[in-house]
Amino acid sequence: MLQKFGHIPQLSVISIIDILVVAFLIYEFLKLIKGTRAIPMLVAVILLVGAFWLAHIEQLRTVDWLITTLFPYAVFALIVVFGAEIRHALARLGRRLSATRGGMFHATDSYEDIVLAAEQFSQTATGALIVIEREIGLRTFIESGVPLDANLSYDLLITIFRPSAPLHDGAVIVQKNRIAAAACFLPLSMNPVLSTQFGTRHRAAIGITEETDAISVVVSEETGAISIAAGGAIEREITVEYLRERLSELLRRYVPTATLPTMSDREMATDEREVEQLSREKDLADGAER
Repeated sequence: MLQKFGHIPQLSVISIIDILVVAFLIYEFLKLIKGTRAIPMLVAVILLVGAFWLAHIEQLRTVDWLITTLFPYAVFALIVVFGAEIRHALARLGRRLSATRGGMFHATDSYEDIVLAAEQFSQTATGALIVIEREIGLRTFIESGVPLDANLSYDLLITIFRPSAPLHDGAVIVQKNRIAAAACFLPLSMNPVLSTQFGTRHRAAIGITEETDAISVVVSEETGAISIAAGGAIEREITVEYLRERLSELLRRYVPTATLPTMSDREMATDEREVEQLSREKDLADGAER
């Protein structure tokens, strides 16, 4: 039976590891380009490679010479065509390698102003896009806007995104606890599915998270709905409480929900005595009138 199938090579541990590594790389590549414009391009490349292989087998010398001549240039062409996907893959690898280093925000930083501003924008249906930088720098996108380098505050965010303000178009980029720039241009998501569901502001919020590890908080101008994007995915129509929890999770920090001030027991007892005294004085006054 073994002679019928010929010699079966023995698999070593190194060979198994080699196969698993190649399978993992192929799986990660396919998962990376799933749902993007790279899928039809990859199909076209596979068809061309198959056609060229058949031409080589059938000894079509002219086609074979053409392939041999153009192959070095085809490699550079593929790098240009799949440039965005390659950047995404490298950015994802960098995020995984630096996942244990923690976020860019420190203990003295605060994103509560972002949450409060998003709540105000939602109530007034004001369009807004706030991007929070983490490990991967956003200098390229910061330079596309108007530099501010100002302390992050609720009042400043409200002023920037006021519809009559000159900087309300574009995105605000936050570095640590400072607003680095406003009216910044961001890359739009090229996902064909998202392009039919979202407008420019939401596609920009997703696009910046596809190329970097940044976090985007976006408020719809039409409905006032709050959304948050991270890692190329977006969560739509979330509540302010969920936004606070999600930012705390993504930035690895905890900010307690603001609560109304309460009175101490001594203050409550003092107020009760004052109320009782006023009540007795009112009763005495009523009795004197009678």
